[in-house]
This record gives sequence, C-alpha cells and structure tokens, in this order.
Amino acid sequence: MATGTAIVIASGKGGTGKTSLAGGVAACLARLGRKVLCIDMDIGLRNLDISLGMTDRALMDFSDVVEGRCPLSRAAVSHPDLPDLHLLTAPTRVSPGVTPQGMTALLNTARALYDYILLDAPAGLDTGFQLACCAADRAIVVATSDASSLRDAQRTVGELGHIQQVHLVMNRVQPKLLRQMRTTIDDAMDTAGLPLLGVVPEDKQVILAANTGRPVILTTRRGAANAYLNIAKRLTGQRAPIMRIR
Repeated sequence: MATGTAIVIASGKGGTGKTSLAGGVAACLARLGRKVLCIDMDIGLRNLDISLGMTDRALMDFSDVVEGRCPLSRAAVSHPDLPDLHLLTAPTRVSPGVTPQGMTALLNTARALYDYILLDAPAGLDTGFQLACCAADRAIVVATSDASSLRDAQRTVGELGHIQQVHLVMNRVQPKLLRQMRTTIDDAMDTAGLPLLGVVPEDKQVILAANTGRPVILTTRRGAANAYLNIAKRLTGQRAPIMRIR
C-alpha cells in the first residue's frame, strides 16, 4: 500500500504568510495530480479554509476524527474545483481528548488515503504546534526577510529536531526592501540554518484570490502562484527552479 508524506508547515511568528503558502502549495500539488489533505492545526483561529476557498464547507474538525466521532473519510471535505484537494479543519477550542497519540493515529490513517498531508501549524510553539509536529515526516519553516522572523525561524528549527527533512521557504519577499536592508536570500538561509526549498514574492494576487474564494493557482500562473507550483514540484521530486526575485 502506498504511504503518503505528512509535512508540517510552521513559522515562529505570525505575519509570514504561512497559511497562504500552505493553501497555495496544497492546491498546486492537487493540480499536479496528487491526492492532498490539508489539516488546519490552528485551534480557535483557523483560516486555512479561506486560503483554499472552502469557507464553511467543513462541518467536522480533526478533533472529531481523533476522538472517534467521525471517520477521516467523511470528515475531510473536497474542494469544489480541485477534487483531489481535501480539507480537515481545526476545532474552535482545545479538546482534552486530542493527544499526540491520537494525532499520530490520524496521520497513519491519512497516509493510506493521500499522497501528501499538509499540516498548517499555528504561529508560536504551543499546543497546536506540538500536535502538528508530533508525527510529521518533513517540515517547512516559513520566514520573511526581517530579523525578528529569522530569529523566530531559528527557534522553530530547534523544536523540529526529530524531523529529518526540514527546509526553509522565504515568503513575501520584496526585492527593493532586500536591497535597502543590504541582505540576501543566502544571508537568510545562513541565519535560519536551513536549506532553501523556495522563494515566494510579495503578491497582491494571493489576497485577491483568497477574497474571491479560489486558490491563486486557478487565477494566475505568475508571481506567488508560480513560486507555489515550483515548490510543489520540488516536493514531488521534480526539478524546478528557485524563483529569482529581482
């Protein structure tokens, strides 16, 4: 039986565009013909459904699966335009019945049903983050080029020691700002101490797509959409260029 890969997408602080990136890469994986499950791990502050254009479609959440009220196959809802893309949302409050052991069991079930499981971890290093990371196979740390974001990325990396493959995505990159700061993507990689998986430019199309309820890859192939697609290709083992930000 084929076994899917669980990837936690994390950042040390809010404002990095982590959730938009999770939704964008998930949609691109689905466009590439992979079966994908997105799990929103941000308990109480869930927003992944907005990035995916799936607002109010999910009736059950991951606590319903972990605590045995609903099977994963029924709780995960499919995207209206991308049938290979599914969402399992977060509960509105912490449930004492959701444990690392329960999340591990959920992911074991998901690996048999999906090629990729993307877990959108909450910002910070608290309960939702720990649950998201406890049984992941790979990790993507999302950071912007400012010093505080890179410092928080370092702290996040320190909590991911049990995961062998950890990569960095530089998100919301603005070339003019990089030049003014006299820094480079290489500097950011050195600060975070991670190999680079992708570079995503600041792009207003990401916000516009979310507000119209469609993944950005369904509205354009430029800018962030192209960067998301290249990241998805690299996750599947394909050769794809790192976007050059000019």
